[in-house]
Amino acid sequence: MTEPSASSSPPSLSSSSPAAPSPDVGVTSPESSHERATLFRHWNATAITFVVLAIVGLVGTWFFNVLAIVQLRDFLGDWFGSGPAVNSLGVDLLVVAVAGSILIIIEARRLGMKRAWLYIVLSGITAFAFTFPLFLAMRERKLVELGRR
Repeated sequence: MTEPSASSSPPSLSSSSPAAPSPDVGVTSPESSHERATLFRHWNATAITFVVLAIVGLVGTWFFNVLAIVQLRDFLGDWFGSGPAVNSLGVDLLVVAVAGSILIIIEARRLGMKRAWLYIVLSGITAFAFTFPLFLAMRERKLVELGRR
């Protein structure tokens, strides 16, 4: 058996030991600050406004979609069979959705945004009132990133 020499350092508690408090508790590392800054990079007031509109569009449309499902309503029958005013509104929204979808594809290609087709596909699952403002928010962020804003 050998005795520890006087020059050897005393045993230290490892940082993984539950009894040893972490020296970084409550301290924000530069990496986490950078990650947070990266997460919110390129967001300006316009982009945030579009995200808020997207959320309102999603909640507003899905409230009534769920209501229609619970009441076992004929969604398309109600949309196109409830009189000329509702039919006018339906055609109005369809034309805007088609024009907006074309804009999404053209603008996304022009700015180099990837997977723009997802906004159009998701509009059939959620609502164009959600996906179009969401696209506009992401477009705004891209413009800020490219220095065009």
